[in-house]
Amino acid sequence: MPHAALREKFVVNTVERSEIEQAGLFESSRLQRACRHFRCGVRATGRNPLDLLVSLVKAGSQGDQQLLRTTVEAMVAEERAKQHFQLADRLVENLVSPKPLSRPSEVVRSFDGGHGGLLYEVEPKRSLDSLLLDGDVVAACRELVEEQHRKDLLRSYGVEPRHRVLLSGAPGNGKTSLAEAIATELMVPLFVVRYEAVIGSFLGETSGRLKRLFDFVRTHQCVLFFDEFDTLGKERGDTHETGEIKRVVSSLLLQIDALPSHVVVVTATNHAELLDRAVWRRFQLRLSLPAPTVAQKEEWFARLEKRLGAPLGVLPKSLAAKLPATSFSDLEQFCEDIQRRYVLALPDANLKRIIGERVKQWQGRFTLEQ
Repeated sequence: MPHAALREKFVVNTVERSEIEQAGLFESSRLQRACRHFRCGVRATGRNPLDLLVSLVKAGSQGDQQLLRTTVEAMVAEERAKQHFQLADRLVENLVSPKPLSRPSEVVRSFDGGHGGLLYEVEPKRSLDSLLLDGDVVAACRELVEEQHRKDLLRSYGVEPRHRVLLSGAPGNGKTSLAEAIATELMVPLFVVRYEAVIGSFLGETSGRLKRLFDFVRTHQCVLFFDEFDTLGKERGDTHETGEIKRVVSSLLLQIDALPSHVVVVTATNHAELLDRAVWRRFQLRLSLPAPTVAQKEEWFARLEKRLGAPLGVLPKSLAAKLPATSFSDLEQFCEDIQRRYVLALPDANLKRIIGERVKQWQGRFTLEQ
């Protein structure tokens, strides 16, 4: 290859050609060695060494183990082609399959993933089948999931799938769990809004942060969850609220309207009466989640018996009548309480006695009505 062509390949743009020539970097022996190393690297891996470096950074930033392994293996082949055997051996020694990290059931990423810390991501694990909800609520959610899965067919007929859901009901009756189940069925991440990061104390600050939040989720197929939605979507006619809150509500509604249908917005509130009237019409699905019925309590305890693999020693119907549980959250806590005592009492655990003690303790719990 002519020297002039080789100069064009190896000269760095930020250095003057004359300075490089004065430094003697284009001496024949060094030039030939550099060419040989470059050609060997490309022949051995089929890729430019600079591309391998970019791939390595990409694999590390995204946590892509497969890309990391493939890239390092290509670098090892390149170094062996250059006869850099010690470096190649060190790369091989460090290319050990890492043990999978145990992932927590709650937040798996809370760093700034491009949204400025305005969201955190929850790994969805619950499914619709795992929840004991009213049949109409489950049917409506399954329709939503089907529309999202078959959105291409709908769009071919000029129709968009529904993607805005408003959940209302007393605390502890499954609003957050239902949002998680929808994300599970859609196989997409669940992003939860961090109000402490969104709401600012200065004029216009909250609206600006909301815009950044929505700009981020528009680029992701996901479920966006607003818990305690009445925090942001308050009635604008309330004379006790400031003008800033009214501007925030207006900005929020405009941003929700502009979201593409691949972003499923799920909002939850314990106080539906506090929401602005214009909020209601934005949501295509408005679902109420009531307290558990006696039949649902019985099914809950039947599932507990199956999960433990041992008879409870008391009929689920009788247990449902005795337990003063007013929400699904109470039922879940009660069953977890039984499981803890059962495990600690093994191998001589007596479920009937444990349940009797737990019921007595729960009947004496302090409530707001006392």
